[in-house]
Amino acid sequence: MATEQSTPSRAAAGEQPIGAMMQTLGAAARAAANRLTQASSEQRNLALQVAAAELRQQTASILTANETDMATARERGLTPAMLDRLALDDGRIVAMANGLRAIAQLPDPLDKVLAEWERPNGLCIQRVSVPLGVIGIIYESRPNVTADAAALCLKSGNAVILRGGSESFHSNRAIHACLVAGLREAGLDSHAIQIVPTTDRAAVVCLLSSMMEFVDVVVPRGGKGLVERVQADARVPVIGHLEGICHVYLHESADPQMAQAVVLNAKMRRTGICGAAETLLVDRAAAASLLPPVAAALEGAGCAIRADEEACALLPQATAALAQDWSTEYLDAIISVRVVDELSQAVEHIRRYGSGHTECIVAADSAAAERFLREVDSAIVLHNASTQFADGGEFGMGAEIGIATGRIHARGPVGAEQLTSYKYVVRGAGQVRP
Repeated sequence: MATEQSTPSRAAAGEQPIGAMMQTLGAAARAAANRLTQASSEQRNLALQVAAAELRQQTASILTANETDMATARERGLTPAMLDRLALDDGRIVAMANGLRAIAQLPDPLDKVLAEWERPNGLCIQRVSVPLGVIGIIYESRPNVTADAAALCLKSGNAVILRGGSESFHSNRAIHACLVAGLREAGLDSHAIQIVPTTDRAAVVCLLSSMMEFVDVVVPRGGKGLVERVQADARVPVIGHLEGICHVYLHESADPQMAQAVVLNAKMRRTGICGAAETLLVDRAAAASLLPPVAAALEGAGCAIRADEEACALLPQATAALAQDWSTEYLDAIISVRVVDELSQAVEHIRRYGSGHTECIVAADSAAAERFLREVDSAIVLHNASTQFADGGEFGMGAEIGIATGRIHARGPVGAEQLTSYKYVVRGAGQVRP
């Protein structure tokens, strides 16, 4: 997590002790979650639609708040990539508003009968989708996460406590005000979406370790340091991923033009996102024909190449890869390249160095592609498509809180449906157990 500012902290929270403040937020969130079980889908959707309109109406004030954050971030020497994540403009605010509308239009994920059967004794049993309850979301510099995360939680009937990074403090508060306006207009408890009103790190400690009574699950969204800290300190379940070490594998049957287009997009469309490709694997049988034009396209776009010995022989301009390159999430215009014997070695490399996030095979051979999709055990596997499609919006989920790489509960893009659990509803006619 980025270094915290000293202010606003306790002063912003009215000098209330951090622990007491967080307990107050937690109790209010639990009460709001209980009330949300009585709210209709129409109310929740109305809140999102009103919040979307409010974002557009408050564009000027949101941009003013964002410029305050940007000025401080520049003074603190944040990297260009971090500044890009933090920056808002008219287009990004429009995208946030459109995201809220898209989520509002999604099917209601609640009260769905997931399975149903009848027992020989006449009991009718249903498995029905329900909210998780109260979700804590800890994230870094992207202000749009405030809108996306809150909207997905509300759509799925959950109350949420948001804790954004100190660098986006003012932007997050301005966006949060629009969300609260939506809740009030729809007649919902305004505490269903709360934002931690301090940048003090002690608030995060409380959220992770002292609020089990109120918080059902925590979702971290940010860099490796943030996620490691959350996973280590949390005393409630965590949904998230640690790194996005994503691979593109060029099978010997890959179409050269497709290979070039997919690799270039996977790496360079946006280098700082978790779905950006970090390693390129190329079949030895086609390396001499496939790799040079792909590398030329990458270098033409400003990407540095770190390659193994065999790839370096084909790419004189590349630098030699070090052992750590295969397990590095660059989040920058850098890619590691390795020549592999064939599909088995590509799969073995991904199993050893991958983070279970997103992997792609470019291949005309459908049997090889199906084998790759079956054998690679990552949250998202693609055939002939850029890894940058690893995104809830691109999956038709409206938006996402993040990509989950665990194997329990949620995996892949975490949208509204992934923020639900289920309960068993059993209907009888007076049966008793013998």
